Amino acid sequence: MKYYSTNHQAPVADLRKAVVKGLAEDRGLYMPEEIHKLPKAFIDDMPTMRFQDIAFNVASAFFGDDVDLDGLQNLVYDTLQFDCPVVKVKENIYALELFHGPTLAFKDVGARFMARLLQYFIRQEGTKGTVNVLVATSGDTGSAVANGFLGVEGIHVYVLYPKGKVSPIQECQFTTLGQNITAIEVDGVFDDCQALVKSAFMDEELNKHMMLTSANSINVARFLPQAFYYFNAAARISRNEALGRRTLATEGTQEGGARSEDGSSNLVVCVPSGNFGNICAALFGHQMGLPVKRFIAANNANDIFYNYLQTGKYEPKPSKQTLANAMDVGDPSNFARIIDLYSEGGRLSAEETHQRITSLISGATYSDEQIKETMRRCYEETGYILDPHGACGYRALEEQLQPGEIGVFCETAHPAKFKEKVDEILGIDVEIPERLQAFMKGKKQSVAMSKDFADFKAYLLKQ
Repeated sequence: MKYYSTNHQAPVADLRKAVVKGLAEDRGLYMPEEIHKLPKAFIDDMPTMRFQDIAFNVASAFFGDDVDLDGLQNLVYDTLQFDCPVVKVKENIYALELFHGPTLAFKDVGARFMARLLQYFIRQEGTKGTVNVLVATSGDTGSAVANGFLGVEGIHVYVLYPKGKVSPIQECQFTTLGQNITAIEVDGVFDDCQALVKSAFMDEELNKHMMLTSANSINVARFLPQAFYYFNAAARISRNEALGRRTLATEGTQEGGARSEDGSSNLVVCVPSGNFGNICAALFGHQMGLPVKRFIAANNANDIFYNYLQTGKYEPKPSKQTLANAMDVGDPSNFARIIDLYSEGGRLSAEETHQRITSLISGATYSDEQIKETMRRCYEETGYILDPHGACGYRALEEQLQPGEIGVFCETAHPAKFKEKVDEILGIDVEIPERLQAFMKGKKQSVAMSKDFADFKAYLLKQ
């Protein structure tokens, strides 16, 4: 498989280059030249299959041309050492719980897969020297990447995060690890961290000094594997609608499902969205045959994509700090991939592209007060504890589901990662899982950094 840049001014790359480079030479994001359709027989059989087997089939369509199938199967099975269950919250609304991995956030899937794929390439080619991974985080990405790469030989990770703008529990998940993980505390916002990472990739002197790559969702190996759990969710909801169970088990039967009488899908997928890598993976899955009727991108007060859907104009703004901090992004990188996907590589006009996108994706945007109110109401009515990000997805489904549709929203992080806020809003004492408590006992280690690229470059040149 070859990968081209969304800016269309860089040479095409193979998978290894796309993963190691992270960003194309023209600052564009890599896109696969083809998106393979999955066989109808596979889609029909998914409700009878295990999560890992579903994921391997999806991974084969993405990466099977570049990674031998035995190696790819090992990568997928080693990545998915935890479940992503689907839980029925209320009639016709399900939560896709993506917080059962090592750092209790959805990014564990993409981060673990990328770490293993990068190590696969290093071992295959006997790469000399250290591969340096730069990652900007507004919360969960940093912990997922740091833990996914922790102790991986030949790789050093630098996590850039905005000072005072991630939750205390999130911060301790990537500042207490040591070993091959360095946390860099930037005096700015997430967009400043992301700008530092992108500028580093474009700096010729830095790239001669050290081998750089990114583990943000701009990297194809980070965002594409997130399609795995959407296929799994579609399979489990189909099974659950047939069996009428509250929590979906690993095994099941094929009968029934989230389908209308004509066989088309009634499933609506709602994704709390910040940098748009997660929903982008779902959209790629849809191109491959994921049985979903339509999508909702749920935003907090950072409503750049929502406004694009209404007006057709993309107007980035400085990010606003909100209760759902992992979505505090004012210029989402993966918007470029969405535009490229639905403009067919730039062949369609802006108006035609906007029409295609709005025919499949709707938006929602919520204030902090609306998020709090949703969390309280959901807990009172169903007993289900939402984190602030999942609350955006849940509310969007409540407001936008049509008769006969079934909705699933991503519960992207465990509520305990936002314990202070969740406890205060709901008046409860959220239990902290043991693996999260272990992070909290560690000693913080971080490097203070301004948002000036010259300072960041000078620091890296000394490494």
